[in-house]
Amino acid sequence: MLVVSARVPAERRLAVTLYAYAFLTDLVLLYPVYTLLFADTGLSVGQISSLFVLWSAAGILLEVPSGAWADAASRRLLLCLAPLLTAAGFALWVLVPSYPAFAVGFLLWGAGGALRSGAQEALVWTELDRLGAAGRYARLAGRARTAELLGVVGAMGLAAPVLALGGYPAVGAASMAACLAAAAIATRFPEHRSAEPRGHRTDQPGGDQAETAEPGWLASLRGGLAEARADRSVRGALLLVPAVAAVWGGLDEYTPLLARDTGIPAATVPLLLLLVWAGTTVGGLLAPAGERLTDRGFAALLAGAALALAAGALVRHPAGFVLVGVAFAAFQLATVLADARLQARISGPDRATVTSVAGMATDLTIIAVYAGYGVVAGAAGHPVAFAVAVLPYLLLAGRLATRRSARRIRANRSLSENADVS
Repeated sequence: MLVVSARVPAERRLAVTLYAYAFLTDLVLLYPVYTLLFADTGLSVGQISSLFVLWSAAGILLEVPSGAWADAASRRLLLCLAPLLTAAGFALWVLVPSYPAFAVGFLLWGAGGALRSGAQEALVWTELDRLGAAGRYARLAGRARTAELLGVVGAMGLAAPVLALGGYPAVGAASMAACLAAAAIATRFPEHRSAEPRGHRTDQPGGDQAETAEPGWLASLRGGLAEARADRSVRGALLLVPAVAAVWGGLDEYTPLLARDTGIPAATVPLLLLLVWAGTTVGGLLAPAGERLTDRGFAALLAGAALALAAGALVRHPAGFVLVGVAFAAFQLATVLADARLQARISGPDRATVTSVAGMATDLTIIAVYAGYGVVAGAAGHPVAFAVAVLPYLLLAGRLATRRSARRIRANRSLSENADVS
């Protein structure tokens, strides 16, 4: 009983801190209006697109190095720095609005996202594991994603009145305030690394104590990459993350265009998007129930989501967005479960590095999704592009559904060969 009473408050503190941090990090009132800021400053569509490329490139290039830094130094420190970098970028946008300022701001925003990615998952898993509650990781991760969505929804609701009252400077100030609050909340994260994670004191002849060399950032990077390469189960779980998260994460950007193609007025599009947001929110909350899924159950979840999304898109009617919302709920659940599976399989000290590799792979795959979607949508329209985009999920579901049977066949064959030898 003493162990439980000590664990529960610590776990509750971790959960509350995580949810508050996730909410504030995405309570960015600039989200729904920053493209308007760029356009009103005089930027062309091509210049705005180039800013998005810079944003993506910064995240991809810094993703894995920042994960190694989190493993070598302090994950809590990186979670504090991440929103501060983002706030600095927003300050540039509203103080000196210009293409160079927007570019530097996106670089800072991308760097902040990279610092957070990997470090957050690794810290939460490590703390839960220390408390003997690693089995609750999916629950906390799912609720954190829901908190992020609520932050975005809150930002969308507040942006219009704040913009009307104080213009872009007021929206920028509110966004910076949320980032500063997130940094303050991050200082409340507990962080207990293993007693001898890398460098430790050792007894020397004669009773002297000496400090072993701290391998540092480079060793963390090498260690994380080595674990991903050498451990087949880690490698498989790592690859599952982008395979699950990338396609629907990319398609999310095109849901407004899909909604408009149903023939509704532009003013009604946000109402259909509420179905998508609601589905994504519910999917994160279903994580505890989803943990009981076997490989075949996980495969059925992906296949069902893919078919629902394709059907909802191809019906070309507003009612189809009910199916789109259901599909996004399932994809959100599958993404949380894929992350939980990866965390459960990582055994080395370089957890943030391995997680960041999965994040980088997801970002790279999303870029490929954007490119492929543009080609298909340009030729056949948005509904067909959505239907084509989910085909990889059906292939992945088939692979997962047959994996256990393949393992059983190999095991039986091995037993038969051993019996013949005997």
